[in-house]
Amino acid sequence: MLIGALLVAFLLSIFLTPFVGKLAIKLGATDKPNERKVHIKIMPRMGGLAIFLSFSITFVTFLIFTNDLWKQLPLLVGALVIILIGMADDIYELRAVPKFLGQILAALIIVLWGGLEVEFINLPFFTDTLQFGIFSIPITILWIVAIINAINLIDGLDGLAGGVSTIALVTIATMALIQKDLFVAMVAMIVIGSTLGFLKYNFHPAKIFMGDTGALFLGYIIAVLSLLGYKNVTMVSLIVPIIILGVPISDTFFAIIRRLVNKQPISAADKSHLHHCLLNLGFTHKQTVLLIYALAACFGLAAIIFQFATLWGALILVTGLLLIIEIFVEKIGLVSSNYQPLLKMLNFKNKP
Repeated sequence: MLIGALLVAFLLSIFLTPFVGKLAIKLGATDKPNERKVHIKIMPRMGGLAIFLSFSITFVTFLIFTNDLWKQLPLLVGALVIILIGMADDIYELRAVPKFLGQILAALIIVLWGGLEVEFINLPFFTDTLQFGIFSIPITILWIVAIINAINLIDGLDGLAGGVSTIALVTIATMALIQKDLFVAMVAMIVIGSTLGFLKYNFHPAKIFMGDTGALFLGYIIAVLSLLGYKNVTMVSLIVPIIILGVPISDTFFAIIRRLVNKQPISAADKSHLHHCLLNLGFTHKQTVLLIYALAACFGLAAIIFQFATLWGALILVTGLLLIIEIFVEKIGLVSSNYQPLLKMLNFKNKP
């Protein structure tokens, strides 16, 4: 059934994407080159609509005869809100405030109507749980909005956001199957199929971009699915979705650090994201995308290992990951060419 859902979504996406591309051009949802973009010609965007339509049709088809469809209506309504915001941005280039408010509205729908809420966690080395109380809803909304924007920020090269999202969803589906959570696995597989079908047209050289329509939708779905499997659990398990999304979260985190270091507004756009740094090092467009795919896959594998590690093993794994990330960031100049505190410290210790 899971493979069937994936295949249906995949075929639908392959069929629908060319039509969405033509619609995007008619509506004026096109991406024009500028100093921050790596493409050199006008491209249709809003391709995420094909991903959403493929997902929605498959989702309803496979769940229409079960009670799960009506239970998960908030998920679909929240996704629809995200899609409308993304389409409006792809056509009219919305300002940051209405986009942000739309993301909060989608998060509120799944939290207040759908009941998705992280209420407490069990801390390691402590017997008592940490109750979030009145902060549980804001924390859940913050997570959803943060992941939506993390996926959106990494959408800078042909096939990058779609591929990284697919790898994250494969990890989520794998862990859901291990935990025998068939609903989360089913939704993840449907989105995987929809995204893979779209990648046929989006991988370098792309014929269409997913635009904010696709990036916001994928971020929303990933944020929700990652919480469905890990809410109200131990601190160790709560870290799992963070590891799964290691690439977009790291890129977003260091983008904020970079802007603070350079005394720029946090919302300021730049051309110093992970993929830009790798391109500047001499990697080709396709090599950069494949390298980031490999990084995302490593994070996914680490998340699966982490899930089954002992407490001390998990702490050692997280520490190791953080050190590797920091060294990698300093090596490629993700914050700035002068930001190398750990490398300088290691070089100092290595001097005779």
